[in-house]
Amino acid sequence: MHVHTFYNPTLAHASYAVCSGREIALVDPGRDPEPYLAYARQHFGRIVAVLETHPHADFASSHLEFHEKHGAVIYVNPRARVTYPHRAVDEGDWIRVGNVGLQTRYTPGHSLDHNAYLLRDELGEPHAIFTGDSLLMGDVGRPDLHEGDLPISISRRVLAELMYKTLQRVYEPLQEDILIYPTHGSGSLCGRQIRSERYSTLGWEKRNNWAFRTSGRKEFIQNLLENPPFRPPYFSFDIIQNRAGFPAYAESLQQVRWMGPHTRRDARVTVIDTRRSEAFRAGHVAGAINLRCAPDDKFETWLGTLVRPYEPFYLVVEDTAAAGSVLRRIASIGYEKQLLGVQCNPDDGLEREQVLNLTNFRMHPDEYTILDVRLPAEAKAKRYFAHAHAIPLPELKRRMSEVPTELPIVVHCAGGYQSAAGASMLSERFRGLVPVYDLGEAVHEFAPLAQSSVV
Repeated sequence: MHVHTFYNPTLAHASYAVCSGREIALVDPGRDPEPYLAYARQHFGRIVAVLETHPHADFASSHLEFHEKHGAVIYVNPRARVTYPHRAVDEGDWIRVGNVGLQTRYTPGHSLDHNAYLLRDELGEPHAIFTGDSLLMGDVGRPDLHEGDLPISISRRVLAELMYKTLQRVYEPLQEDILIYPTHGSGSLCGRQIRSERYSTLGWEKRNNWAFRTSGRKEFIQNLLENPPFRPPYFSFDIIQNRAGFPAYAESLQQVRWMGPHTRRDARVTVIDTRRSEAFRAGHVAGAINLRCAPDDKFETWLGTLVRPYEPFYLVVEDTAAAGSVLRRIASIGYEKQLLGVQCNPDDGLEREQVLNLTNFRMHPDEYTILDVRLPAEAKAKRYFAHAHAIPLPELKRRMSEVPTELPIVVHCAGGYQSAAGASMLSERFRGLVPVYDLGEAVHEFAPLAQSSVV
């Protein structure tokens, strides 16, 4: 028996392969099937099963492609009400893979249709449990992502109560040396305080995870419901699409249209420019939003925030080499069907952005309107400017009328990513009315305030 972890750091998404003999089961696979097929070739095995812990909100799954192209059986909880061919498994049901078995454990809480899968070795001894979004490293899955989720409508409070019961019924009785393999790591929006380790043990979690250390049900529910992380709009889209199954990955990307440098665009359609901020400021198409796509950027999350589900958009990339990586990341949340075309460094009708005089800004910050576009929790925890206005980037488009225009506008965040997007949005809105500057990475030159207020 062999267990392998696949990890997508930009989505903090972990998926798994269980290989026994020459049979392989996948748990919560991502959109691109190639890493899993490469693993199968390396181990001279065949992917016979895909185990879905639940219909995911933050990434597109390849379960349907593995069924249609490779004959894998998809296993999922019956309450998920999926529309693709599958085998429903509930509490106690077994799935055989080679010489090992995976026992289904019903684990509601993050969603009502959630399963975990307990892996037992060749001797029948429990070895590991694939916990999905129920038990995470140092945390449990948030209960609000599937609230009101049709066709299963249920409140976050009820789901929080179910999560408490899941911990008591499923995880508490299991022996402490069992390995924990969750579907999300640190940085995922599916939890609040997930640790960075790739795996854990039940014993460690029982001793250190806050969810096992509350005084009882009431305190647990109160803690779990408090200050949930931001929920990007694309989450609801992915839940719905994962219930139906996404189209085959490679074929879907082959349908993307490539545009020449002078190809006309629909001026009403959003343009996402993924180039570096310096290149964007030097010249970009009118109305473009600067959303960088470097390896350590949360590009998928912000794309699925600033571009709504089903909303068409264009893509601008540095070159064709960069395009491949960007398209893979777009497909990882299932947004490639909304993409109207890809353009490399367009060179006509370009607009340029002004560069902030940092010395003048540092000496006379009161001569500028300073806009903080970070998420509320981040802005509250560390403030840089006493008289800053705070409008979170996800709300900026509908709240632009609240931005004062009497003074030049300086947009900041904590590192330059969100501010680049926010400044590009404001520049288009206020062009010719007031200068808009992106403070960018220069924010690091300003010490956070010990005590401050945000307007």
